[in-house]
Amino acid sequence: MSAAVYLVAARRTPVAPVKGAFKALSVSDLAVPVIQAVLSDVGFNPADIDQVMLGNALYGGGNPARLIALAAGLPEFVPALTLDTQCCSGLDALRLGAQAIASGQADVVLAGGVESTSRRAIRHHRPLSPDSEPLGYERPAFTPWPDRDPDMADSAARLAHEQGITLLQQNAWAMDSHAKALAAQSRLAGECVELAGLAVDAATRPLTQRLASRTPKIAHWQSGEINVAGTALQADAAAVCLLVSQSMLTRLPAGTRAMRWVADISGGGPADSPPWAIVPVVQRLFERNGLSADHFHRIELMEAYAVQAIVNAHQLGLPLNKVNQGGGALARGHPIGASGAILAVRAYHEMALAPKGSLALAAIAAAGGLASSVVLEA
Repeated sequence: MSAAVYLVAARRTPVAPVKGAFKALSVSDLAVPVIQAVLSDVGFNPADIDQVMLGNALYGGGNPARLIALAAGLPEFVPALTLDTQCCSGLDALRLGAQAIASGQADVVLAGGVESTSRRAIRHHRPLSPDSEPLGYERPAFTPWPDRDPDMADSAARLAHEQGITLLQQNAWAMDSHAKALAAQSRLAGECVELAGLAVDAATRPLTQRLASRTPKIAHWQSGEINVAGTALQADAAAVCLLVSQSMLTRLPAGTRAMRWVADISGGGPADSPPWAIVPVVQRLFERNGLSADHFHRIELMEAYAVQAIVNAHQLGLPLNKVNQGGGALARGHPIGASGAILAVRAYHEMALAPKGSLALAAIAAAGGLASSVVLEA
Protein backbone atom coordinates (compact mmCIF):
# COMPACT_ATOMS: atom_id res chain seq x y z
CA MET A 1 0.00 0.00 0.00
CA SER A 2 1.40 3.43 -0.96
CA ALA A 3 1.98 6.16 1.59
CA ALA A 4 -0.27 9.22 1.79
CA VAL A 5 0.80 12.40 0.00
CA TYR A 6 -0.30 15.96 0.76
CA LEU A 7 -0.08 19.25 -1.09
CA VAL A 8 0.57 21.88 1.59
CA ALA A 9 1.65 25.04 -0.26
CA ALA A 10 1.23 26.32 -3.80
CA ARG A 11 2.34 29.58 -5.37
CA ARG A 12 2.99 31.00 -8.80
CA THR A 13 4.07 34.12 -10.58
CA PRO A 14 1.48 36.08 -12.48
CA VAL A 15 1.35 35.00 -16.12
CA ALA A 16 2.79 37.56 -18.55
CA PRO A 17 2.34 37.40 -22.33
CA VAL A 18 5.51 36.72 -24.30
CA LYS A 19 7.70 39.84 -24.67
CA GLY A 20 5.73 41.44 -21.85
CA ALA A 21 6.62 42.21 -18.22
CA PHE A 22 8.89 39.16 -17.90
CA LYS A 23 10.62 39.47 -21.29
CA ALA A 24 14.08 39.92 -19.75
CA LEU A 25 13.71 37.25 -17.04
CA SER A 26 15.34 33.83 -17.19
CA VAL A 27 13.76 30.65 -15.90
CA SER A 28 15.72 31.15 -12.67
CA ASP A 29 14.45 34.71 -12.33
CA LEU A 30 10.90 33.37 -12.62
CA ALA A 31 11.11 30.26 -10.45
CA VAL A 32 13.44 31.26 -7.59
CA PRO A 33 11.07 33.75 -5.90
CA VAL A 34 8.22 31.23 -6.17
CA ILE A 35 10.27 28.48 -4.49
CA GLN A 36 11.29 30.89 -1.76
CA ALA A 37 7.67 31.95 -1.21
CA VAL A 38 6.49 28.34 -0.97
CA LEU A 39 9.14 27.50 1.60
CA SER A 40 8.33 30.65 3.56
CA ASP A 41 4.61 29.82 3.56
CA VAL A 42 5.23 26.67 5.61
CA GLY A 43 8.44 27.66 7.38
CA PHE A 44 10.52 24.93 5.79
CA ASN A 45 14.29 25.18 5.58
CA PRO A 46 15.82 24.57 2.14
CA ALA A 47 17.70 21.62 3.67
CA ASP A 48 14.32 19.94 4.36
CA ILE A 49 13.78 19.31 0.63
CA ASP A 50 14.46 15.82 -0.67
CA GLN A 51 13.92 16.48 -4.37
CA VAL A 52 13.13 19.24 -6.87
CA MET A 53 11.15 18.35 -10.00
CA LEU A 54 10.26 21.02 -12.55
CA GLY A 55 8.59 20.84 -15.94
CA ASN A 56 10.00 22.88 -18.81
CA ALA A 57 9.55 22.64 -22.56
CA LEU A 58 11.52 25.44 -24.21
CA TYR A 59 14.76 25.97 -22.26
CA GLY A 60 16.86 24.28 -24.91
CA GLY A 61 18.84 21.70 -22.96
CA GLY A 62 20.71 21.23 -19.72
CA ASN A 63 18.86 20.75 -16.44
CA PRO A 64 17.22 24.07 -15.50
CA ALA A 65 15.66 22.53 -12.36
CA ARG A 66 19.16 22.04 -10.91
CA LEU A 67 20.20 25.57 -11.83
CA ILE A 68 17.01 26.95 -10.24
CA ALA A 69 17.36 24.86 -7.08
CA LEU A 70 20.89 26.12 -6.51
CA ALA A 71 19.93 29.72 -7.26
CA ALA A 72 17.06 29.40 -4.75
CA GLY A 73 19.53 28.52 -2.00
CA LEU A 74 18.82 24.81 -1.75
CA PRO A 75 21.82 22.76 -0.57
CA GLU A 76 23.93 21.17 -3.26
CA PHE A 77 23.04 17.69 -1.97
CA VAL A 78 19.38 18.19 -3.02
CA PRO A 79 18.85 16.53 -6.42
CA ALA A 80 16.85 18.21 -9.17
CA LEU A 81 15.15 16.84 -12.26
CA THR A 82 13.76 18.62 -15.31
CA LEU A 83 10.86 17.01 -17.16
CA ASP A 84 9.57 17.75 -20.66
CA THR A 85 6.19 16.39 -21.67
CA GLN A 86 5.34 19.71 -23.31
CA CYS A 87 2.08 21.17 -21.94
CA CYS A 88 1.75 18.36 -19.39
CA SER A 89 5.24 18.99 -17.97
CA GLY A 90 4.29 20.96 -14.87
CA LEU A 91 1.52 18.59 -13.82
CA ASP A 92 3.66 15.55 -14.63
CA ALA A 93 6.43 16.93 -12.41
CA LEU A 94 3.88 17.04 -9.59
CA ARG A 95 2.79 13.51 -10.40
CA LEU A 96 6.38 12.25 -10.21
CA GLY A 97 6.91 14.09 -6.95
CA ALA A 98 3.80 12.53 -5.45
CA GLN A 99 4.92 9.09 -6.62
CA ALA A 100 8.34 9.58 -4.99
CA ILE A 101 6.64 10.28 -1.66
CA ALA A 102 4.03 7.54 -2.05
CA SER A 103 6.79 4.99 -2.70
CA GLY A 104 8.78 6.08 0.36
CA GLN A 105 11.68 7.56 -1.59
CA ALA A 106 11.08 11.10 -0.34
CA ASP A 107 9.26 13.03 2.37
CA VAL A 108 9.35 16.54 0.90
CA VAL A 109 9.31 17.42 -2.81
CA LEU A 110 9.19 20.79 -4.52
CA ALA A 111 7.48 20.28 -7.87
CA GLY A 112 5.99 22.44 -10.59
CA GLY A 113 6.93 24.07 -13.84
CA VAL A 114 8.56 27.12 -15.37
CA GLU A 115 8.64 28.62 -18.83
CA SER A 116 10.39 31.69 -20.18
CA THR A 117 8.94 31.72 -23.65
CA SER A 118 10.40 35.19 -24.18
CA ARG A 119 13.93 33.91 -23.50
CA ARG A 120 13.57 30.49 -25.13
CA ALA A 121 16.43 29.12 -27.17
CA ILE A 122 16.67 29.88 -30.87
CA ARG A 123 16.61 26.40 -32.38
CA HIS A 124 18.37 25.11 -35.50
CA HIS A 125 19.05 21.74 -37.05
CA ARG A 126 22.74 21.18 -37.63
CA PRO A 127 23.62 21.33 -41.37
CA LEU A 128 24.43 18.07 -43.14
CA SER A 129 27.47 19.49 -44.89
CA PRO A 130 30.02 22.23 -44.13
CA ASP A 131 28.73 24.46 -46.93
CA SER A 132 25.07 24.25 -45.82
CA GLU A 133 23.29 26.65 -43.49
CA PRO A 134 21.65 25.59 -40.21
CA LEU A 135 17.90 25.15 -40.61
CA GLY A 136 15.86 27.03 -38.04
CA TYR A 137 12.66 25.59 -36.60
CA GLU A 138 10.00 26.75 -34.14
CA ARG A 139 8.98 23.38 -32.74
CA PRO A 140 10.20 19.77 -32.84
CA ALA A 141 8.20 16.96 -34.37
CA PHE A 142 5.57 15.57 -32.00
CA THR A 143 4.87 12.40 -34.00
CA PRO A 144 7.08 10.33 -36.36
CA TRP A 145 4.59 10.85 -39.22
CA PRO A 146 4.84 14.15 -41.14
CA ASP A 147 1.30 13.71 -42.42
CA ARG A 148 0.02 13.24 -38.84
CA ASP A 149 1.86 16.06 -37.06
CA PRO A 150 -0.31 19.16 -37.44
CA ASP A 151 0.39 22.43 -35.72
CA MET A 152 -1.69 22.82 -32.57
CA ALA A 153 -3.93 25.51 -34.05
CA ASP A 154 -4.64 23.36 -37.11
CA SER A 155 -5.53 20.45 -34.84
CA ALA A 156 -7.92 22.70 -32.91
CA ALA A 157 -9.49 23.89 -36.16
CA ARG A 158 -10.05 20.29 -37.20
CA LEU A 159 -11.74 19.62 -33.88
CA ALA A 160 -13.98 22.65 -34.43
CA HIS A 161 -14.96 21.25 -37.83
CA GLU A 162 -15.56 17.72 -36.57
CA GLN A 163 -17.68 18.86 -33.62
CA GLY A 164 -19.40 21.78 -35.30
CA ILE A 165 -18.09 24.35 -32.80
CA THR A 166 -18.47 27.85 -34.23
CA LEU A 167 -16.35 30.92 -33.62
CA LEU A 168 -19.31 32.47 -31.80
CA GLN A 169 -19.29 29.56 -29.33
CA GLN A 170 -15.53 29.81 -28.92
CA ASN A 171 -15.76 33.57 -28.37
CA ALA A 172 -18.43 33.05 -25.73
CA TRP A 173 -16.21 30.61 -23.82
CA ALA A 174 -13.29 33.03 -24.00
CA MET A 175 -15.45 35.92 -22.83
CA ASP A 176 -16.61 33.87 -19.85
CA SER A 177 -13.03 32.92 -18.98
CA HIS A 178 -11.96 36.57 -18.90
CA ALA A 179 -15.06 37.63 -16.96
CA LYS A 180 -14.45 35.00 -14.26
CA ALA A 181 -10.77 35.95 -14.02
CA LEU A 182 -11.64 39.64 -13.66
CA ALA A 183 -14.14 38.85 -10.91
CA ALA A 184 -11.55 36.71 -9.11
CA GLN A 185 -8.55 39.06 -9.32
CA SER A 186 -8.25 39.59 -5.57
CA ARG A 187 -7.97 35.88 -4.82
CA LEU A 188 -5.76 35.31 -7.87
CA ALA A 189 -3.38 37.96 -6.57
CA GLY A 190 -3.25 36.08 -3.26
CA GLU A 191 -1.67 33.02 -4.87
CA CYS A 192 0.79 35.05 -6.95
CA VAL A 193 4.30 36.19 -6.08
CA GLU A 194 4.64 39.75 -7.35
CA LEU A 195 7.46 40.01 -9.86
CA ALA A 196 8.82 42.76 -12.11
CA GLY A 197 6.02 45.07 -11.00
CA LEU A 198 3.32 42.56 -12.00
CA ALA A 199 0.95 41.43 -9.26
CA VAL A 200 -1.72 39.60 -11.25
CA ASP A 201 -2.09 38.01 -14.69
CA ALA A 202 -1.45 40.63 -17.36
CA ALA A 203 -3.60 39.36 -20.22
CA THR A 204 -6.96 39.39 -18.43
CA ARG A 205 -9.29 42.03 -19.83
CA PRO A 206 -12.96 42.80 -20.47
CA LEU A 207 -13.78 40.86 -23.63
CA THR A 208 -16.94 41.42 -25.65
CA GLN A 209 -18.30 39.45 -28.58
CA ARG A 210 -17.51 42.45 -30.80
CA LEU A 211 -13.87 42.57 -29.69
CA ALA A 212 -13.46 38.79 -29.87
CA SER A 213 -14.91 38.59 -33.36
CA ARG A 214 -12.47 41.21 -34.58
CA THR A 215 -9.38 39.23 -33.55
CA PRO A 216 -7.52 37.60 -36.45
CA LYS A 217 -8.27 34.05 -37.55
CA ILE A 218 -5.14 31.93 -37.21
CA ALA A 219 -6.23 28.51 -38.50
CA HIS A 220 -9.00 26.80 -40.40
CA TRP A 221 -9.86 23.22 -41.32
CA GLN A 222 -12.76 22.95 -43.74
CA SER A 223 -15.58 24.58 -41.75
CA GLY A 224 -13.54 24.81 -38.53
CA GLU A 225 -11.95 28.12 -37.60
CA ILE A 226 -9.72 29.32 -34.76
CA ASN A 227 -9.11 32.95 -33.85
CA VAL A 228 -6.82 34.77 -31.45
CA ALA A 229 -9.57 35.30 -28.84
CA GLY A 230 -10.07 31.56 -28.58
CA THR A 231 -6.35 30.80 -28.28
CA ALA A 232 -4.28 31.04 -25.09
CA LEU A 233 -1.41 33.49 -25.56
CA GLN A 234 2.21 32.35 -25.46
CA ALA A 235 3.47 33.41 -22.05
CA ASP A 236 6.07 33.39 -19.27
CA ALA A 237 5.47 32.12 -15.72
CA ALA A 238 6.50 29.73 -12.95
CA ALA A 239 4.40 27.67 -10.54
CA VAL A 240 5.60 25.49 -7.65
CA CYS A 241 3.87 23.25 -5.11
CA LEU A 242 5.17 21.62 -1.94
CA LEU A 243 4.31 17.94 -1.50
CA VAL A 244 4.92 16.14 1.80
CA SER A 245 4.43 12.76 3.41
CA GLN A 246 2.13 12.01 6.34
CA SER A 247 5.07 12.09 8.76
CA MET A 248 5.97 15.64 7.72
CA LEU A 249 2.50 17.04 8.43
CA THR A 250 3.32 17.32 12.13
CA ARG A 251 6.10 19.81 11.30
CA LEU A 252 3.76 22.22 9.55
CA PRO A 253 2.71 25.47 11.26
CA ALA A 254 -0.75 25.54 12.82
CA GLY A 255 -3.36 26.50 10.27
CA THR A 256 -1.48 25.15 7.26
CA ARG A 257 -4.00 23.76 4.81
CA ALA A 258 -3.18 20.29 3.50
CA MET A 259 -4.90 18.73 0.50
CA ARG A 260 -4.62 14.97 0.11
CA TRP A 261 -3.32 13.64 -3.19
CA VAL A 262 -6.07 11.18 -4.12
CA ALA A 263 -5.15 9.96 -7.60
CA ASP A 264 -3.34 10.86 -10.80
CA ILE A 265 -3.00 9.52 -14.31
CA SER A 266 -1.23 10.11 -17.59
CA GLY A 267 -2.12 8.63 -20.92
CA GLY A 268 -2.58 9.23 -24.59
CA GLY A 269 -5.08 9.60 -27.38
CA PRO A 270 -4.77 10.09 -31.14
CA ALA A 271 -1.24 11.41 -31.67
CA ASP A 272 -2.36 13.90 -34.31
CA SER A 273 -5.29 15.25 -32.29
CA PRO A 274 -4.01 16.53 -28.91
CA PRO A 275 -7.28 18.30 -28.01
CA TRP A 276 -8.98 14.89 -27.72
CA ALA A 277 -6.46 13.34 -25.32
CA ILE A 278 -8.03 14.62 -22.10
CA VAL A 279 -11.29 12.75 -22.67
CA PRO A 280 -10.12 9.11 -22.62
CA VAL A 281 -7.48 9.80 -19.96
CA VAL A 282 -9.89 11.46 -17.52
CA GLN A 283 -12.47 8.78 -18.23
CA ARG A 284 -9.92 6.16 -17.17
CA LEU A 285 -9.16 8.19 -14.05
CA PHE A 286 -12.86 8.20 -13.18
CA GLU A 287 -13.25 4.48 -13.82
CA ARG A 288 -10.21 3.48 -11.75
CA ASN A 289 -11.28 5.55 -8.76
CA GLY A 290 -15.07 5.19 -8.83
CA LEU A 291 -15.56 8.87 -9.68
CA SER A 292 -17.74 10.92 -11.98
CA ALA A 293 -17.81 14.56 -12.99
CA ASP A 294 -20.45 15.30 -10.35
CA HIS A 295 -18.08 14.36 -7.52
CA PHE A 296 -15.96 17.50 -7.93
CA HIS A 297 -16.28 20.81 -6.13
CA ARG A 298 -13.85 22.55 -8.48
CA ILE A 299 -12.37 21.62 -11.88
CA GLU A 300 -9.32 23.24 -13.46
CA LEU A 301 -9.46 22.40 -17.16
CA MET A 302 -6.74 23.61 -19.52
CA GLU A 303 -7.90 26.14 -22.08
CA ALA A 304 -5.18 26.01 -24.73
CA TYR A 305 -8.01 26.64 -27.17
CA ALA A 306 -11.62 27.49 -26.44
CA VAL A 307 -12.81 24.72 -28.75
CA GLN A 308 -10.73 22.18 -26.84
CA ALA A 309 -12.22 23.20 -23.50
CA ILE A 310 -15.76 23.21 -24.91
CA VAL A 311 -15.45 19.71 -26.35
CA ASN A 312 -13.61 18.26 -23.33
CA ALA A 313 -16.17 19.66 -20.89
CA HIS A 314 -19.07 18.35 -22.98
CA GLN A 315 -17.63 14.89 -23.59
CA LEU A 316 -16.79 14.42 -19.89
CA GLY A 317 -20.07 15.87 -18.69
CA LEU A 318 -18.31 18.45 -16.53
CA PRO A 319 -20.65 20.83 -14.64
CA LEU A 320 -19.74 24.23 -16.08
CA ASN A 321 -20.43 25.98 -12.77
CA LYS A 322 -17.47 24.02 -11.34
CA VAL A 323 -15.05 24.62 -14.23
CA ASN A 324 -12.34 27.31 -14.11
CA GLN A 325 -14.17 29.51 -11.63
CA GLY A 326 -11.17 31.85 -11.46
CA GLY A 327 -10.86 31.95 -15.24
CA GLY A 328 -8.65 29.74 -17.38
CA ALA A 329 -5.63 29.94 -19.64
CA LEU A 330 -7.55 31.98 -22.21
CA ALA A 331 -7.61 34.77 -19.64
CA ARG A 332 -4.02 34.17 -18.46
CA GLY A 333 -1.84 32.80 -21.23
CA HIS A 334 -0.09 29.47 -21.76
CA PRO A 335 3.50 29.20 -20.41
CA ILE A 336 3.87 25.66 -21.73
CA GLY A 337 6.03 23.96 -19.11
CA ALA A 338 4.28 25.78 -16.25
CA SER A 339 0.63 25.53 -17.31
CA GLY A 340 -0.10 22.16 -15.70
CA ALA A 341 1.42 23.28 -12.41
CA ILE A 342 -0.64 26.48 -12.56
CA LEU A 343 -3.76 24.31 -12.71
CA ALA A 344 -2.68 22.62 -9.47
CA VAL A 345 -1.93 25.97 -7.81
CA ARG A 346 -5.36 27.22 -8.89
CA ALA A 347 -7.08 24.09 -7.57
CA TYR A 348 -5.33 24.42 -4.20
CA HIS A 349 -6.41 28.03 -3.75
CA GLU A 350 -9.90 27.61 -5.23
CA MET A 351 -10.54 24.92 -2.61
CA ALA A 352 -9.60 27.15 0.34
CA LEU A 353 -13.23 27.43 1.50
CA ALA A 354 -14.41 24.04 0.26
CA PRO A 355 -16.07 21.67 2.74
CA LYS A 356 -13.82 18.98 4.19
CA GLY A 357 -13.63 15.99 1.86
CA SER A 358 -14.46 17.97 -1.29
CA LEU A 359 -12.60 17.00 -4.44
CA ALA A 360 -10.78 19.03 -7.09
CA LEU A 361 -9.77 17.89 -10.58
CA ALA A 362 -7.00 19.29 -12.77
CA ALA A 363 -6.54 18.13 -16.37
CA ILE A 364 -4.34 19.14 -19.30
CA ALA A 365 -3.46 17.80 -22.75
CA ALA A 366 -0.20 18.11 -24.65
CA ALA A 367 1.31 17.93 -28.12
CA GLY A 368 1.63 14.41 -29.45
CA GLY A 369 -1.76 13.39 -28.04
CA LEU A 370 -0.84 13.15 -24.34
CA ALA A 371 -2.85 14.13 -21.27
CA SER A 372 -2.43 14.17 -17.50
CA SER A 373 -4.88 14.63 -14.65
CA VAL A 374 -4.86 14.83 -10.86
CA VAL A 375 -7.47 14.55 -8.10
CA LEU A 376 -7.02 16.38 -4.79
CA GLU A 377 -9.14 16.27 -1.62
CA ALA A 378 -9.71 19.19 0.74
